[in-house]
Amino acid sequence: MSLLRAIQDTFSNKWSDSKATPIPPKKEPKLETVFCRSLLFVPGNRPERFDKAATSGADAVIIDLEDSVPAEHKEKSREAVRDYLQSSSPVKILVRINPLDSEYAIKDIKAILDPKLPHLPDGIVLPKAEGAATVKRLISLMGEVRVPILPISTETAASIFEIGSFRKVSKYLMGLTWGAEDLPASIGAETSRHRDGYFTPPYEMVRNLALFGAHAAKVQAIETVYPNIRDLDGLAEYAARGLRDGFTGMMALHPDQVMIINAAFSPSEDSVEHARAVIAAFAANPGAGVLELDGRMIDKPHLIQARKIVAAAAKSV
Repeated sequence: MSLLRAIQDTFSNKWSDSKATPIPPKKEPKLETVFCRSLLFVPGNRPERFDKAATSGADAVIIDLEDSVPAEHKEKSREAVRDYLQSSSPVKILVRINPLDSEYAIKDIKAILDPKLPHLPDGIVLPKAEGAATVKRLISLMGEVRVPILPISTETAASIFEIGSFRKVSKYLMGLTWGAEDLPASIGAETSRHRDGYFTPPYEMVRNLALFGAHAAKVQAIETVYPNIRDLDGLAEYAARGLRDGFTGMMALHPDQVMIINAAFSPSEDSVEHARAVIAAFAANPGAGVLELDGRMIDKPHLIQARKIVAAAAKSV
């Protein structure tokens, strides 16, 4: 036997006799999300309003570093957010960063996800999100320190064609929302709404796609803002329509809007009572596909909806 063959046989026997220990795949940290009926915006360059927003009754506050902050105030706004994150907040704090293709985004991310901060934001609102690719890019930029993401899914023409892809990155999402202001501006449309406040057909379609995109990803569907902050009756009607259509919460622009939104997206006592009756009826008849309750036929979709109502009621407490 040649010396080369002997060496080959020795190493072959050594590796074949030993039991290799498989290297487990790296586990990504579980991102904790929170159920939100209301998410109140506050400009990042108005730190004196942060506490007021946090005590408004909103389930979450979105500190904005994007549209509401002029370029010359971006740095001071980041510092204000970092200062606010030095202490705990009575509500969840999200931060809307600037678009990833802007010169500000990297600085935003580094500032608010600094591991040296005593508290991290509970999530990042991602503007100009164009589907899963934008989310993946943000995840990459976050590095080891990660928080849940709330993409605004409809602010560019290209984003409309990517809404369905968010289900591929749903494990990183706390929800999905949409916007009706940036999109018309980006394509040269005059407005997204009729005079009565209802959306014109192109933007009604976009709203629908965002709604179904959220449910396809199995995350919260967050309705966009109601811009007329003085029209509280119109807001109540708008929020009720959102709940009726399948949204689970809504963004707000002013503290006066919060309680109306909370009321709209909190199941009523009657709806919770009926939902529990539906659940109880199927529990008493486990093999049934269709039942009669209070003179009406109920089936599996009614049971699924009933469970969602009871769960939402528990989270709203």
